[in-house]
Amino acid sequence: MEAMTLRQLLQAVDGTLLGDFADLDTRFTDVCTDSRQITPGSLFLPLEGERFDGHAFINAALEGGAAGCLTARERESYLPGKFYVKVRSTQRALRDLARYYKSQFPIPFVAVTGSVGKTTAKDMIAAVLSVRYRVLKTEGNYNNAIGLPLTLLRLDHTHQICVVEMGMDHAGEIDYLSELVEPDVAVITNIGDAHIENLGSRETIFEAKCEIFHHLKGNGLAVLNGDDPMLATLRGELAQTTLFVGRGPGMDYTALNVVSDGATHLECMVRTPATQFEAEIPALGTHMVYPTLIASALAEHFGMGGDEITQGIRGFLPTKMRMNVIRCAGDIVILNDAYNANPQSMRAAAAVLSDARGRRKVAVVGDMKELGPSSEAFHRAVGGYFAAAGIDRLIAIGELARYMAEGAKAGGLDQADYYPDMEQAKQALLRELRSGVTILVKASRSMAFEKIVDYLQANIPD
Repeated sequence: MEAMTLRQLLQAVDGTLLGDFADLDTRFTDVCTDSRQITPGSLFLPLEGERFDGHAFINAALEGGAAGCLTARERESYLPGKFYVKVRSTQRALRDLARYYKSQFPIPFVAVTGSVGKTTAKDMIAAVLSVRYRVLKTEGNYNNAIGLPLTLLRLDHTHQICVVEMGMDHAGEIDYLSELVEPDVAVITNIGDAHIENLGSRETIFEAKCEIFHHLKGNGLAVLNGDDPMLATLRGELAQTTLFVGRGPGMDYTALNVVSDGATHLECMVRTPATQFEAEIPALGTHMVYPTLIASALAEHFGMGGDEITQGIRGFLPTKMRMNVIRCAGDIVILNDAYNANPQSMRAAAAVLSDARGRRKVAVVGDMKELGPSSEAFHRAVGGYFAAAGIDRLIAIGELARYMAEGAKAGGLDQADYYPDMEQAKQALLRELRSGVTILVKASRSMAFEKIVDYLQANIPD
């Protein structure tokens, strides 16, 4: 973040200065919402939640080096030499501050959403654009009403493009985030069943994702997965220029001759309106052609050529726990896809595991959350995906995962076992640590399946 003055802060958040502090030219150089991570000269912004209130840590933050703070209420006392700015809501003030700060940077903003693959698409876009431009991108899970403003506050005048991810689990959230970003480019990866418990139907999810267009600039660009049947209905419906990517007919950007080595990468021919080129994608799963095509479309939009695009694709690195390939001693491979799960991403993961030719294929899978009344049916269907993928064994862990094991057995996979929790699954996991095995680990975020990955790695035979 570049330094801001107290005067600018008051203007940005429509705040009231409290206490005796009067130097409006005082500067702060960072915004922090965690009193344990205060940097000298920062602004402390206390957030409030159902079970916490950051206002309780204002003194600790200021004594730890913060220059000042925001507060939603009056204070009983004020530390000397520190500024206090009163606002109606600290979360709203964070958004207003980020909006004001973002306005100082006349660069293109790319916003990415979708039910599955938005993080991968964001990472691939950033990898490709970074060949020519200095890019700021969303890190980790900073894709919500708190994380997105904090991402924008990381901008500085060396950045030439900003690529942000937008997550949601309720209607209205994408509208809220896109109003802040006002994107020049809007990307939707697909429409799936994630968060259907909150939204009720896939049609409602589609409507919620399309909120990204509410604030897409009039001269902006939309890049959409044309193989998604719902997104395909937007052809000719948007006022902005729209590009469709996919493997079906009539796509603006398409992938031909897709081949996987089943171990390290995919190869394909990318065909664009301007050219075609061979691409080597350093990731597994044919679904990876979609972020590759999306990134190619954006790169050409920003004036890049085929050589630059292929260089950027080769430099792609997935976010942690997003189908990370871990090669262990004794010819044991772990596919760490533990960050999250829904029916669509489970199907893609089953296809990746199926590609591990000549190896023993084991899926360690857990509960998928927020799927509503149809949750049991979704879990049974996922078990069927793995059975159809020709894997050798499925280890299902968690309350809902029982239905995955039952679905896999119904699909013809005899070696499908259910365990209520990781502790009871440990012996089964250890028995799979043998030469020539590929083990996929995947579940919803709340299942914390990274602990299973850690357990497997800690028990690799000598």
